[in-house]
Amino acid sequence: MSGYLDKPQSHESSDAKARRKLLDQRRMEYRRAIESYAEQRQLQQQLADYPELIAVNYLAGKQALARQNAQPGR
Repeated sequence: MSGYLDKPQSHESSDAKARRKLLDQRRMEYRRAIESYAEQRQLQQQLADYPELIAVNYLAGKQALARQNAQPGR
């Protein structure tokens, strides 16, 4: 009879562990999103000091896109 009583408790503890694991995963995703956003803002602020780099990167990206579109057979 004591074995019968132990099984529901282990089931409850596994449910609690699963909930905790899910919450931890959500927290980590949220934390990574915040860190990514902070890194992007910092990079944008650094690039704002050099507007010529923004123009060069824009032109280089546009040229790369034009080359991809010009390649036949793809």
